[in-house]
Amino acid sequence: MNLDQARFYMVEQQIRPWDVLDPKVLDLFMDIPRHEFVQPGQESLAYMDIELPIGENQTMMAPKIEAKILQAIDIAEDESVLEIGTGSGYLTALMAAQAKSVDTVEINPTLSEQAQARLKNFTNIDFQIGDASQAWNSDKSYDVIVLTGSVSDVPESYKMQLNLGGRLALITGHAPAMTAQVITRVSDQEWETETLFETELTPLIDSSKQESFSF
Repeated sequence: MNLDQARFYMVEQQIRPWDVLDPKVLDLFMDIPRHEFVQPGQESLAYMDIELPIGENQTMMAPKIEAKILQAIDIAEDESVLEIGTGSGYLTALMAAQAKSVDTVEINPTLSEQAQARLKNFTNIDFQIGDASQAWNSDKSYDVIVLTGSVSDVPESYKMQLNLGGRLALITGHAPAMTAQVITRVSDQEWETETLFETELTPLIDSSKQESFSF
């Protein structure tokens, strides 16, 4: 299989038809080889429209999902990003190519180690390990926060960590009916929610603990 051709077809036949038309986003998916972020032997699957297993019982989102989210959050070059769930590191790379800095948190040390090896040429990524299903770096605020696994409800802690104008991207609900949303902070105590699309995504590890918390 010609992987460069497969990457072109991914952009033209999966991502663009999903109304992802921002040239900046389309160029990212052409410039960063997705097959370098999958498990050995799965390179031929890297550009397919599927949620691909990456080991440790985890998956990476389908390309069109990642693209739609990236277009919605519209990262600027002077912005800071917090990613909850490093996973393969592919979405991390896409965001780090746009942002000033990315703090990325992974609960599984093996996945974090693999991602760090793949992303060794990036100098603006801070890799951290831990359970960020409820909160992380609570004393720090961000312009963009992205949760790469689904959650049953919106974590209030992450809404509070947004800078004014900051965006929180996440997928909420229960299978099979989940909703991708971008929540924008418009004042100290006000947020606006944009619904992007319906989908289904593997839950963020330990995210079910939210249900026992009262914020």
